Amino acid sequence: MSEIWNTEKLHAHYAQSLRVDDLLYDSKTEHQRLKVFTNGTFGRILTLDDVVQTTEGDNFIYHEMLTHVPLLAHGSAKRVLIIGGGDGGIAREVLKHESVEHVTMVEIDAGVVDFSKEYLPMLSQGAFEDPRLNLVINDGAVFMKENTETFDVIIVDSTDPIGPGEVLFTDTFYGHAARALSEHGIIVTQNGVPFMQGDELTNTMRAFQSLFADATCYLATIPTYAGGPMALGWGSHSPQSRNVNLETIERRFIAAGLNPDYYTPEVHKAAFALPGYVKKLMP
Repeated sequence: MSEIWNTEKLHAHYAQSLRVDDLLYDSKTEHQRLKVFTNGTFGRILTLDDVVQTTEGDNFIYHEMLTHVPLLAHGSAKRVLIIGGGDGGIAREVLKHESVEHVTMVEIDAGVVDFSKEYLPMLSQGAFEDPRLNLVINDGAVFMKENTETFDVIIVDSTDPIGPGEVLFTDTFYGHAARALSEHGIIVTQNGVPFMQGDELTNTMRAFQSLFADATCYLATIPTYAGGPMALGWGSHSPQSRNVNLETIERRFIAAGLNPDYYTPEVHKAAFALPGYVKKLMP
């Protein structure tokens, strides 16, 4: 029996392939083609249009860094907005913070949520049943435009800027998000792998610099997001959150009772140290 490989061709001159040991789910929804398959290294893998979104094996890196960095930097976030994140991984990590009182999660595709509950329950770990979570099925850009609420942290867990995720990378979307942030609020975004997707980071940072007093990115290395470390965009109306010292982050980390597998207070601070090629992508 011949081997089956899932080949991701997100980039023009580079592809990565993951062996499909067992195909568990394959269905086209209104918005995209969803697959879940198992792989000997990464466990269960979710792809949208053959592009890896998350895996059982390495999702903790992405979800921890997109969540604990802004929440512990803020220090007293009560209201959190998640745009995207239909697999429940971001919600899982946010809800580990007992200080968070309310989470609004906006996902465009109800099908992603439904099959993630069935095929990837290890990602959400019951987050969808938490009474603090309000799940809204809507286009994130539409929600952001119509929103009148204020949030302490906004986490944009989007796909790449193609297809339904494209509108989440526009100046207009970021402008609405900036308006929705509290005085010391923080927005973090998925901005791709800078070595492969430099324009994505540059365009987001150009928008952020016009909207926020503090605009930069930080890095995390996730094996299945191949091509080097991933950039996570950072915007805030106040520079104080990013400049919180290590001792304060450590104190907040201990008080939160977290037990992550990638995030540490030291990694938190070091993630903002950018290599030269990433700095050059900043406008």
